[in-house]
This record gives sequence, C-alpha cells and structure tokens, in this order.
Amino acid sequence: MTEKSVFPKDFLWGSASAAYQVEGAWAEDGKGPSVWDEFVRIPGKTFKATNGDLAVDHYHRYKEDIALMKEQGLKAYRFSVAWTRIFPEGRGKVNRAGLDFYIRLVDELIENGIEPVLTLYHWDLPKALQEEYGGWESRKIIDDFVNYATVLFETFKGKVHYWVSLNEQNVFIQLGYMLAAHPPGVTDEKRMYEANHIANLVNASVINKFHEMKMPGQIGPSFAYTPNYAFDSDPQNVLAAENAEDLMAHLWMDIYAWGEYPIAVMDLLEKRGVAPTIEEGDMALLRSAKPDFMGMNYYQTATNKFNPIDGVGQGKMNTTGKKGSSEESGIPGLYKKVQNPYVDRTNWDWEIDPMGIHIALRRITSRYRLPILITENGLGEYDKITSENEIHDEYRIKYLKDHVAAVGDAIAEGCNVLGYCTWSYTDLLSWLNGYQKRYGFVYVDQDETQEGSLKRYKKDSYYWYQRVIASNGADLD
Repeated sequence: MTEKSVFPKDFLWGSASAAYQVEGAWAEDGKGPSVWDEFVRIPGKTFKATNGDLAVDHYHRYKEDIALMKEQGLKAYRFSVAWTRIFPEGRGKVNRAGLDFYIRLVDELIENGIEPVLTLYHWDLPKALQEEYGGWESRKIIDDFVNYATVLFETFKGKVHYWVSLNEQNVFIQLGYMLAAHPPGVTDEKRMYEANHIANLVNASVINKFHEMKMPGQIGPSFAYTPNYAFDSDPQNVLAAENAEDLMAHLWMDIYAWGEYPIAVMDLLEKRGVAPTIEEGDMALLRSAKPDFMGMNYYQTATNKFNPIDGVGQGKMNTTGKKGSSEESGIPGLYKKVQNPYVDRTNWDWEIDPMGIHIALRRITSRYRLPILITENGLGEYDKITSENEIHDEYRIKYLKDHVAAVGDAIAEGCNVLGYCTWSYTDLLSWLNGYQKRYGFVYVDQDETQEGSLKRYKKDSYYWYQRVIASNGADLD
C-alpha cells in the first residue's frame, strides 16, 4: 500500500463553483428569486449581512474566468445552474435568456478544452415553490424538478457528460430543517426527515429520467462526506462513531447506492416518532435508481465520543473565522463530536486531515463499489494581497498537495476516482461566512463591503495547480 500513485491519463483535474456564490446578476434577464435571495436579507443569518446579489459577477465575467482556466490547464469545471434562471417561478415557461447564459457558458468551456460538470441543484430553490407548497416538504417538487432537469438534459445532450443531481443533500436538509441556518430556517426533526425522504425521491427520479433519455454521460449525487472516527478504542466511543457514521453518512449514501435506509437509523427514527412517511412504491423507486458515480465533497473528518442522554446537543458553529469559537455538538445518547488531538484545524475550526480523504475513498469504494468523482475539496482561509498584487497562499498549496497525494494513494489501492475538483476556482461568497473566507486559485477584489473592483489576481496556488495538471499529478512540489 505504499506504491507510488499514478493518476489515470483521462483524470479530470478540475475546480468548482455554485451559481449563487459566484454569478451575481440576481434579478437580471428574467431570473426569479430563490430562497437564498430572501434568506440573506434576514438580519443575523449571514456574516456581516453579505449576499450574492453581485457575488463575484461571474455572470458577466465568465469569459475572463474561463480564459484563466484555460491558461491554468484546467480539465474540468464544475458549476451549478440556477433553477430560477430557467424557470423564474420553478415551472411554467422556460426563460430563454437564462438558458442562453448557460449555453454560452458550456460552449465557451468546450471551446477552451474544459469538460463541463453540471450540477442541477446547489441549494437555490425557487422561492415561488417554497411559498406555494413548502419546497422539499411536498411531493409536488418531484415533477417540477424532473421537468426542470429535462430541459437541461435536452439542451446539453452530447455536450455535458458529467452531471451532479443534488449537491450536499445532507447539508441543505440538516441546516435548513434542523439548525435553521439555511432556508427555510426551520428546527423540526420530523419535518427534516420528511423533506429528506422527498429529496431522495427527487434524486432517484432525476437519475432514472437521465437514463431513460439515454443521455451520453454519467450522473450521480454529490455527498458531503465527513468520515467518522472513534476518539479511542473504548467500546462506548467506537459505538458512538458507528452511530455517527450511520446517521451522518449511511443515511444518505446507502439510499443513493442501494435504495435502502440503514436498519439501526430507521429503528431509531421510528422509536422517536420522526421517521419519514414511506408510501407504496417509494422504496421500489429508490432501489431502481442507480447512480453512475458517487460524488464526494470532502473537507474534514469527525472524531466521536460517547454522549450521555443528558449530554451535548447542537453546539454553535464557527462562521466568524475566530479559531476555537465552535462548540462541541452531537445527539444525546448517540455520539458527540470532539476535537481530534492528532490534526490541526482551520480558522473556521474545520479539521485538516489529508489521510481522511484516503479513508473516505476506501470506505465508499468498499461499501458501494462505485466510481467516485471528488466534486469539492479545498481550504477556506484568510488571504492577503501584497502591494504587487501577489497572494502567497503556501498554506493552501500544502493543504491541496497533501490531499492530492492521499487521493493518489487511494487510486494506487484500487479506488476508481474519475476526477478531483477543488473548491473553488475563484474566491466567492461563502454562504454564511461572507467574503473573508477565501477558497479560490484566483483572488477576487471583493469583501464584506461588496464594493471591490472585482479584479482577478492569480494566487501562488494557481501556478502550483497548473504544474500538477501539466504533470498529471506527478509533480506535487
């Protein structure tokens, strides 16, 4: 297991973004409002009340951004389509101007030799559907989502070969319906599991539609996987880690791959009276939908200890960038997440664990026997620009280098990894964390005041990744 890794010849060295975080133009060319356009206007929800109205203006600057991608040698660019650009009300008549933007974007990528990786849903649900029937809490969303996706399938058939169905369902469902940190801002365990089940039905339906249309290419969901460790070999802590892995990982990936909910989780939810309503035909639908790959967003691992029934619940997240300000969190009686003494943390208290991505790839490969597309991996940090407009982000280079090396180790052990997309290409709006938390290879002059010049500057990491791509992962120094 120590042989030097070799990346496949056609490996997709990529980078990623999401519509709300980069595009701006939030109400231009017929676009309707999404739930995020409204949520960011609720006082206290985002860092310093930042929003995506302008973001980094990728909507008007996509050619400039793609030129930078081409110069870097990027093989793939993962982006999301804003549902409300295609259907301002979520359904009805196609907004041609919105669709035309994505046609121009995809054509520009292809002309520059970059594989488009299209994400159908990256959290920006049409506000109209949330108001009409509660969005993810109604089965009406199944037909509306499949209708929306079908327009994109028909438009990009033969042009886009990699499709992501839902991005981080585990995140938008839990933060939306349990922590009230994302739209719709609810704290209700029963509603959370109901919405999650319906999202599973949406995911299955859209994957089946893709295959029914005999689309040339591959489709799969993108899961935010945080592998769970036991703090030590105390059996209570080992069981806590098993509980966390079942509740925070298997609950989603088992459905994606097999169409089955984990036995222990469903037993628990039924005893608590929060299990989702499963109608006749639901499980047959979930079992019928076979993803072509498992998309994986990897940032960190979680270390777990036993949590007594009167133990910690949902602790405070760090959205300010003040290291050490997050709190222990967990589910009483099941597990609690604690600090891992063997790894460092970012200023947002995310654990830096390169070996974790190796472990994640091994676990998914062994459990699900699916190819894996790494759809996000990156480091959000404070970046400083010098008077010469240089950004020396050696900490990001180290982070990415260590993670890419670990991906190579997993490939050498038989994991089928299709590609590696960093998060993110340019700096962008980091949802709850504002513009101070930077992820990109390309620095954008934009901050919490949202009055920057929006000029693009290449960071040191831009040139590092350029060499990695040119050497197909052989040169990581």
